[in-house]
Amino acid sequence: MDSARHPLFDQTWPEGDYRFFQLGFLVNDLLGAASTWARVFGVGPFHVLPVVDQHTTYRGERSTATLQIAVAQAGPVQIELVQQHCDRPSIYREWRRGRVSGLHQLCTVTHDYDGKKAHYERLGYELAAESDNGSFRVAYFDTAADFGFFTEVVERTPTFLARLHNISQTCAAWDGTDPVRLLTRDGYRVP
Repeated sequence: MDSARHPLFDQTWPEGDYRFFQLGFLVNDLLGAASTWARVFGVGPFHVLPVVDQHTTYRGERSTATLQIAVAQAGPVQIELVQQHCDRPSIYREWRRGRVSGLHQLCTVTHDYDGKKAHYERLGYELAAESDNGSFRVAYFDTAADFGFFTEVVERTPTFLARLHNISQTCAAWDGTDPVRLLTRDGYRVP
């Protein structure tokens, strides 16, 4: 039987807000981790965003974490790699205590951001961090005690969906060249 036609891969996906689309990993070396993912698992190309200051509300206090992110689509699942470049408090720094690189969050996209936040809060999960970049909002719920990772909720907006679509299309057509791409205004450059 063709593995692509195996019943395991023909299962329906959870619908709506319960469909996880992204696995997020914290890493010590973003470019090295992206290169390793591409080499070992054939995932790529990784789109490496510039280093940014992410302004958030972290555990009820305003905070800024300097981060760099790389993303690539692996079929229906996006792989996100995150490296924090500062020692300021954040959900990333908090999670790192005693850990090496590893799974940090599962992510879902919702059309009802406020309703999804209320859902997790009703279940007793603390809103650990929240940010709004002007195009979409992101919330991280502390589900670590039950699952070992945070749960990320992203607001479904046209801007965010367009970003996902562009990454997905690039990865679907990837021929193996330039597995790690530093995004620029005019396209990308390789490290």
